[in-house]
Amino acid sequence: MAIDQITLDVLWSRLISTVNEQAAALIRSSFTSIVREAGDLSAGVFDRRGRMVAQAVTGTPGHINSMATGMIHFLEAFPVDTLKPGDVLVTNDPWKTASQLNDITIATPVFKNGKVVAFFANCCHALDIGGRGLSADSRSVFEEGLFIPVMKLVDEGRPVKAIFDLLAANVRTPEEVLGDIHSQMIGNEVGARQLLAFMDEFGLDDIEELSDEIIDRTERAMRERISALPDGEYSHALTIDGFDKPITINARIIVKGDTLTVDYAGSSGPVPLGVNVTLNYTRAYTTYGIKCAISPDVPNNEGSFRPIEVTAPEGSLLNARYPAAVGGRHLVGHFLPAAVMSALASALPERVMAPGCDGLWDTHVSGTDRRTGRHFSYTWFSSGGTGAMRDRDGMSATAYPSGIAGVPVEVIETLAPIVVRRRELRADSGGAGESRGGLGQTMEIEVLTDEPFLFSGLYERCTHPAPGVHGGKPGATGVLTASNGAKIRPKISDLFPADTVITLEMPGGGGFGNPLERAPEKVLEDVIAGYVTIDAARKDYGVVIDPTSLTVDEEQTAALRARVAA
Repeated sequence: MAIDQITLDVLWSRLISTVNEQAAALIRSSFTSIVREAGDLSAGVFDRRGRMVAQAVTGTPGHINSMATGMIHFLEAFPVDTLKPGDVLVTNDPWKTASQLNDITIATPVFKNGKVVAFFANCCHALDIGGRGLSADSRSVFEEGLFIPVMKLVDEGRPVKAIFDLLAANVRTPEEVLGDIHSQMIGNEVGARQLLAFMDEFGLDDIEELSDEIIDRTERAMRERISALPDGEYSHALTIDGFDKPITINARIIVKGDTLTVDYAGSSGPVPLGVNVTLNYTRAYTTYGIKCAISPDVPNNEGSFRPIEVTAPEGSLLNARYPAAVGGRHLVGHFLPAAVMSALASALPERVMAPGCDGLWDTHVSGTDRRTGRHFSYTWFSSGGTGAMRDRDGMSATAYPSGIAGVPVEVIETLAPIVVRRRELRADSGGAGESRGGLGQTMEIEVLTDEPFLFSGLYERCTHPAPGVHGGKPGATGVLTASNGAKIRPKISDLFPADTVITLEMPGGGGFGNPLERAPEKVLEDVIAGYVTIDAARKDYGVVIDPTSLTVDEEQTAALRARVAA
């Protein structure tokens, strides 16, 4: 069929609707708050050549972009012409998909007239995968849990019982893990039904011509955006906490015509513990950072990746060699967009964002519930503030670049014997600037147990704050405290006495531009809203505020409060 612009627009909209239905079915049937509330998943449709054509609007870059470049591994293990109706494929190989054993990818071929016409695939974070649990203190991938090579999960409609039995026997929460795997299969089935109905409606025997058109147009658009950048090299070195010593991410961007290369040579070497990153995950977050800066409106598919090359020395921190420990890979990988944007700050000052909290804060608690006497294991995600941009303040308590949603307190307390005694925005944590960095948040946590409990926190920016850009000040570092004075070590699992209350104060984002150029009325709004204290307003912005004016000048205060509320 000849694809004119109007037809293409209609077909593209239907494809997006199809993958959104795929993701919605997965979310609605999920057994865990990790998927239902946090949205730690991705979903997409691929042509029979294994090229991603479209993705759902939900999902993390680490999942979707790793899955996009990882489908080829499924087809290498199971060539397309060997697959049968009813087959379902699975893997959590960190070197082929999302760089962490907890992230399970499931791919389902779609058949029409006896021929594979497409694939639906999704990736979800499993609540548990065995091993040491969700932590970064393993020394090899063998300690991190059950490793599933690319294999059939369902063979011509028959579940491969041995795989399900192995999973159930090796994870701490078999009901939730197996439940989510079934939800992943359901999501793909819903997507497949929608796609086949859509193909019948438009008389399509396959989607290859449509795929070519979409991917080629995306590639042309991406090359146009790259061509608009001045040729040359742009570099930035970003420092983060690491374990015993800081880690440096050295990003060198080379723009030449309509191609762009990001080279991480000169970054820190491999780490003996679990924050190493596989190259596919390095590519995933690097390409995401580039797209955010130069082409956020261009579709994300095979075509958007073609003009970009990402390299890192083999065996290095960002191109980990098997069997390196990779369980906390996001504690490095999530900082790649910040390194990329900081490198482009001089070329694109209007488009880049200052670094923020960036590394998602993952908290895992397990122990014995005093109310039931049963073992529990629960994980949730939270975040600090994002960096500011030239024309807007950073977002508070918002996960960027992961896109993961914060889990509501009510959900945490319903699903686990945990009381969140306090959860609030953290004043003065956003870096000062003409645009202010986003605020971190404070969470105070009590575990309802009579026995010691295991606490594991995958946390970053506790010693190295998010730097500002173009004169902006850094955000506040994260702070971890225990009510009994015990030391909490980021990235390490520890046992704590039953009565320990743990407080997490999350980092703020970096500011953008000179703080002295911030409008005084904005500073006053921040003070009234509780984002900035009066002392910080004076120190960082040079704005002297009379505390009495916040209550005495009722007309001014009322107007400012209304603006803040709006």
